[in-house]
Amino acid sequence: MAYTLPPLPYDYTALEPCITKSTLEFHHDKHHAAYVNNYNGLVKDTELDALSLEEVIVKVAGDASKAGVFNNAAQAWNHSFYWDCMKPGGGGAPTGALADKIQADFGSFEKFVEAFKTAGATQFGSGWAWLVLDNGTLKVTKTGNADNPLTAGQVPLLTMDVWEHAYYLDYQNRRPDYISDFLTKLVNWDFVAANLAAA
Repeated sequence: MAYTLPPLPYDYTALEPCITKSTLEFHHDKHHAAYVNNYNGLVKDTELDALSLEEVIVKVAGDASKAGVFNNAAQAWNHSFYWDCMKPGGGGAPTGALADKIQADFGSFEKFVEAFKTAGATQFGSGWAWLVLDNGTLKVTKTGNADNPLTAGQVPLLTMDVWEHAYYLDYQNRRPDYISDFLTKLVNWDFVAANLAAA
């Protein structure tokens, strides 16, 4: 039951000028594809092959002998989720139930933005910043390398990739500028709201 690389949900030029065609071609077609291919190779003809990506991530997390499986499974999942977290003409502030929940749990949308920016900027090395639902409460978290909130029993609602390959061609070492553009111009709040509603 090979996992298939999902196509981008928009055209390669759709997120310009924030994220350029060349970044998406490298990031999706090379990096993401490599995780998918490596994962399929590692689980082929094993009992893991019949499980969903989410089930594999939770099952092998923390098992040093399955680190390769975990890293490639989680990175394949994280990237598929990340693409959906952005859209052309995105950003701004959410509305409706999601906005109300952010207000209730963070105190204000601005405090959420501050927490999310801090998580992204202070993740040392490679990793991810997340908005998650944890036992009914919204929280901002960050994970290193391939780790994701599924292993902590949290529900991912939004993620931002802070591996260098996500932004370096466009922003070089200016990670804070990428983070700012992600929040103000790229976030797909409809996707985030749908994740919250489904949780």
